[in-house]
Amino acid sequence: MASTAARAVNYVNGEWVEGNPAIVGPMSHTFWLASTVFDGARAFEGVAPDLDQHCERVVRSAAAMGLEATLTAKEIEALCREAIAKFPKDAALYIRPMFYAEEGFVAPDPATTRFVLSVYESPMPGTAGFTACLSSRQRPAPSMALTSAKAASHYPNAGAALREARTRGFDNAIMLDPTGNVAEFATSNLFIAKDGAVATPVPNGTFLNGITRQRVIKLLREAGVTVEERTVTVADVTAADEVFSTGNYAKVVPVTRVEDRDLQPGPLFQRARELYWAYAHRS
Repeated sequence: MASTAARAVNYVNGEWVEGNPAIVGPMSHTFWLASTVFDGARAFEGVAPDLDQHCERVVRSAAAMGLEATLTAKEIEALCREAIAKFPKDAALYIRPMFYAEEGFVAPDPATTRFVLSVYESPMPGTAGFTACLSSRQRPAPSMALTSAKAASHYPNAGAALREARTRGFDNAIMLDPTGNVAEFATSNLFIAKDGAVATPVPNGTFLNGITRQRVIKLLREAGVTVEERTVTVADVTAADEVFSTGNYAKVVPVTRVEDRDLQPGPLFQRARELYWAYAHRS
């Protein structure tokens, strides 16, 4: 998501460094054995909604990976806010705190855990939305992978789903769980709307219960919209009146085509996006 032209500031070894500094070598555990965990938050239009929750989650992800977090969530949040202040107030930023291991053999050595924070310019996507197809890839069960962590090692599977989708002319992919029900998009959580109610796959350990996902559910319910967290089938998605996505990178965006069925951004997507933007600016 970060382009080489984007301005980036990084907190590395207790110092602020610009650009893309070299921080690992070929002997680093994370380079060859994938011990990196990270989180992603956003700053835009002068706000950084739920930044504290993203910082808390990266600490939890570190523990799930077997790392030893070297900073608390509050310390990470303070660094994030320090980095945000280095940019213009209305800059659109991606905020990415990370923990990784320097040493270990297969299992990371928690005593060698390191922390890096990258904050860089990244424009907010608009409301044009995206198209999606069903993927042949599936999300793993909790017994198959560290699904409770936002870990870099999960993303090659999502990347394969995206490559497959783009080969077919779509922007994104709908991934199923190991039992064949809908889990999420390759890059974000999935919502459907039918007959005035919203539904989203119930967290079952195969995908992250996204922070933006949780926020949108809460906001819609407070506004009087019925939101069900339940098993969602492929048939449910293909028959939906609306399909939309929530995630940190783009927040709330519509899906304009699922397989061969065209869709329009609908009133429940619009309501969810309006509620989220209003929340972001008062939080």
